[in-house]
Amino acid sequence: MEKDLSLHLKAFRENCVDLIREEELTAKLQESLAADKPLVLKIGFDPTARDIHLGHTVLLRKLRKLQNLGHQVHLIIGDFTAKIGDPSGKSALRPVLSDAVIKDNAATYTDQAFKVLDRGKTTIIFNGQWYANMPLSQFLSLLSHYTVARILERDDFSNRLKEGRPLSMLEAVYPLVQGYDSVALKADVEFGGTDQKFNLLVGRSLQEAFGQKPQCVITMPILAGLDGKDKMSKSLGNYIGVNDSPKDMLGKVMSISDETMWEYYRLLTDCDIEAAKALHPKEAKLRLSVAIVKDYHGEEAANNERAEFERVFSRRELPGDMPVHEIDSDKANLIEIMVEEKLAPSKNEARRLLSQGSVSGSNAAMEFFTITTPEDNIPPEGKVYKIGKRRFLKIIRK
Repeated sequence: MEKDLSLHLKAFRENCVDLIREEELTAKLQESLAADKPLVLKIGFDPTARDIHLGHTVLLRKLRKLQNLGHQVHLIIGDFTAKIGDPSGKSALRPVLSDAVIKDNAATYTDQAFKVLDRGKTTIIFNGQWYANMPLSQFLSLLSHYTVARILERDDFSNRLKEGRPLSMLEAVYPLVQGYDSVALKADVEFGGTDQKFNLLVGRSLQEAFGQKPQCVITMPILAGLDGKDKMSKSLGNYIGVNDSPKDMLGKVMSISDETMWEYYRLLTDCDIEAAKALHPKEAKLRLSVAIVKDYHGEEAANNERAEFERVFSRRELPGDMPVHEIDSDKANLIEIMVEEKLAPSKNEARRLLSQGSVSGSNAAMEFFTITTPEDNIPPEGKVYKIGKRRFLKIIRK
């Protein structure tokens, strides 16, 4: 392990919002370094979806840096807690997932997490292992360690009750069920987003109730999605998945606002932000995009996508991998073709793209003009369409 205490403290503090409590963390680190024994670092994910996105990696990148200093990360896959569903920030009841869906989702989480974490310094734990055989009497004893009044200190819970929206008992006990993971693990430090602070503090309280030293709590900022407003989320469609293709990943990063770009620089890269701010915003954003693609797909893929982006968008050339759709006659419906080529998820979405001016077609000189209505006459010599800023399609007659 790295023996310089200041380096450990710097890594723990970097970009964090809350550090509860620093004096306790310092004492834990001093004991850890003296005994040459890594701290038990805990992070948990409920596998409520198949993929993780760059919002999740804000925490994972922090933990990777601590692994590089010698610490062990314990990644809790909440196969049990996913059945409840974390109510944090939710204004309505969450659907209960089946065991089969949870198992399928969990299988993808670990592989994706190792795109960031050091596999050799990560312990994967499914929290169902300590709940599967827990007697009801023990579970009820766990609930006795927290009061209803303290649970209702959560703003999202109290607001739902004030507004007459339902709050199930299942949701109310979620923080305790998650918090018990820290007891079972004897965690030294737990990490989460700022929206997880209440749950993390419950874990700290339960450890004290069970006679353990309380874990320190570190919260990290919530990454904004592509819209720059809401939290990055699959359900909102404003996310960049760690399994996205290099092309999609670079294109999505290039679509964010200049203001959001600096948050991505700070939370998703180790790039020199001040040096980037000296560049033209477009070049700064392109460097950010390349840095992120490189982390998940390698340097060659990142450089290739940069070259392709510059060829298409800087020099106004057509992409080399543009899909081609063949038709049998001079007549074809653009909406149907867009759906068939997966350039729109549905006919309604294709119509919406057309109505808002997001689709354009080329003339013989390869100049693009906005199309607002479906075309039924596709020129037999072929025509190129542009959907949005980054997607192209060529239609030709067989």
